[in-house]
Amino acid sequence: MTTEPFDVPAERQASAFEATELYAELKDRAYDHLLTRIEELGAEFGRWSQSAIAQFVLLELDSFIRLHSVPVNEQEALTVARALTRELTGLGPLQDLLEDPQVEDILINGHANVYVSRGGMLQRENVRFRDDEHVLRIVRRILAPIGRRLDESSPMVDARLPDGGRINVIIAPLAIDGPSVSIRKFRKDPLTPPELVALGTFNEDICRILEMAVQSRCNILVSGGTSSGKTSLLNALASFIPHTERIVSIEDTAELSLNHDHVVRLESRPGGFDGGGMVSIRDLLRNSLRMRPDRIIVGEVRGGEVLELLQAMNTGHDGSMGTIHASSPRECLYRAEMLAGFAGFQGSEVSLRRQIANAVDFIVQIGRLSNGRRRLLSLTEVTGMTDNMISMQELYRYEPYVGADGQEHDHWVSLGISPHSPKLQAWWRMQQQQAAAGGWNG
Repeated sequence: MTTEPFDVPAERQASAFEATELYAELKDRAYDHLLTRIEELGAEFGRWSQSAIAQFVLLELDSFIRLHSVPVNEQEALTVARALTRELTGLGPLQDLLEDPQVEDILINGHANVYVSRGGMLQRENVRFRDDEHVLRIVRRILAPIGRRLDESSPMVDARLPDGGRINVIIAPLAIDGPSVSIRKFRKDPLTPPELVALGTFNEDICRILEMAVQSRCNILVSGGTSSGKTSLLNALASFIPHTERIVSIEDTAELSLNHDHVVRLESRPGGFDGGGMVSIRDLLRNSLRMRPDRIIVGEVRGGEVLELLQAMNTGHDGSMGTIHASSPRECLYRAEMLAGFAGFQGSEVSLRRQIANAVDFIVQIGRLSNGRRRLLSLTEVTGMTDNMISMQELYRYEPYVGADGQEHDHWVSLGISPHSPKLQAWWRMQQQQAAAGGWNG
């Protein structure tokens, strides 16, 4: 029995139609027609509601299709009408992607190349823009409410979106092959530690150690590469902070969504065209020390602010946290050392390493695997100095194995080492007693 077209679900039919040249041509020509009609309406159009605009699009499109004898059926006409309504009232081809909860990143490399990340994996989308000017029109519509400028005199923008996401745009003459747009979406409800355990990011034993490390006011750096899940993990760790404490969060672009009662959120400000008015993370960190914080959380340590953060960790602001771009715990320490050197640290190399060793208690290394899954790769404790080098001990290491079913399974190896930090000694002794009594398998 053959399947007739009307047996195919409407969504699949619409998706297939959107990939055709007929759809692109009809949408472009009808859009030009609508712009002409809108010009005729003048200021009156600006007072219409979204539902009124949607009805206007339906009527005008129906008239256009009949006039030009376009060979489309009713469902295909509705698909075009929805797209045109999004162009006039929303964000055009980006609207559906921004509303899709599965989409993590949207990447535009010129008008003809649109990619999205779902579950950590990039894939090309059939989303179509008419030309580069169409991309810029949509981007400027995104930037308008936040007052950011994008033109030849200011060809780069990095900004926070009203819904908490982030957008980065580079245009000509810096971008050679058309506008480059990167949109990072964030969950409205950040993942909790139990949810990360359920997703397989780490196991319950590691979750228990992380909980006690945060509650015992250990200083923690979350290390990893781009899109490895650092921000999500930092959000989850912050949920362990007692609600009686005051948190000051500092970011370049506000991405953290801390589930806490008492949070002061600070965001750096780029300079104007002449470089004036800039407020850096380093400036905010210095000021935060006068704001009576119990803990300071830095969204990403990427410059001279590392010195202020180390100073805060060493002078009574225990329990502070931050993320840093690095490929391993040892590389994380090297990067912190390098950033401090670039920031003009005046002491010797050994004194800098001693300050880092005294400040940082734990490094949590997270990574994105080739299959897109995010996993905690290492839980490492900084134990002090040995022979002028920062010494560390790894408490847990990610070592997946292939089971009898031929599938790769998550597995974390405990090295059976007790934490060195005196902040955790009492808790660790209690865990050992429970383990001896058969109550804990850590």
